Amino acid sequence: MLSLELAGQAFSKTAHRRALQQRLNGRSDGSIEFKHGNISAVMIDLGFPYIRGYQPRANYQGLLRDVAEQQVDQFTTLDSLALAAVQQPAVQPEIFDFTKVEADAPIRRHTASDATPHRTYAPVKRDYLARESRNASLGLAGEEFIAQYEHWRLTQLGKSVLADRVEHVSRTKGDGLGYDVLSFDVNGRERFIEVKTTTFGKETPFFVSSNELDFSRDASTQFTLCRLFEFRKSPRLFSLRGSLDQHCVLDPISYRASFS
Repeated sequence: MLSLELAGQAFSKTAHRRALQQRLNGRSDGSIEFKHGNISAVMIDLGFPYIRGYQPRANYQGLLRDVAEQQVDQFTTLDSLALAAVQQPAVQPEIFDFTKVEADAPIRRHTASDATPHRTYAPVKRDYLARESRNASLGLAGEEFIAQYEHWRLTQLGKSVLADRVEHVSRTKGDGLGYDVLSFDVNGRERFIEVKTTTFGKETPFFVSSNELDFSRDASTQFTLCRLFEFRKSPRLFSLRGSLDQHCVLDPISYRASFS
């Protein structure tokens, strides 16, 4: 199903589930849905997107990952489809009804007090989600979308003067500020918005730099991260206000190494 989704072809989850039930001695719809959620979590850990509608569920068995890796290795077409999907140039979609774009943010499933899990060292042949995060045209299109959304939001609140002051600062001033769009709260207070865009599902992980993370902490009362998802299909967004530590499990996957 993932290959069909990446290729833009229609498929029926219901028909797929019914076919599985016949092969699995009539297991319930709920148990099959739950297992697909486990598979979604495995695919994310392998660097792949997941099928929309199957919310990732962690704490899966190691055997499931082993089987998924074997399937991915055997189905080489999936590699080319995923690579094409994450590298495809993007443009800002034509959308006229911003009232339908907001969504609830995912709920963090771990807390800072949780014990650090045992680290596993499993190979990831190609991290498609990391590649998508480096798609410059997708990032730019998402930032432009949020700048227009903020202009619309403030105008709807009767703050047209503030709306006209919304600025796409990563374009006018450059990267490195720790945010992409300057906007405002209804009382005129500055709102610093970092934009992260994906063409995949709501629970797709995103990548932040150490500079962006530090800025979210230093300017926590004014910082907002806007996560755009399903951008090519029908853009939706959720917002995380304040330090990113409060909302996300942060995994330090990269370090800068030097000799001084």
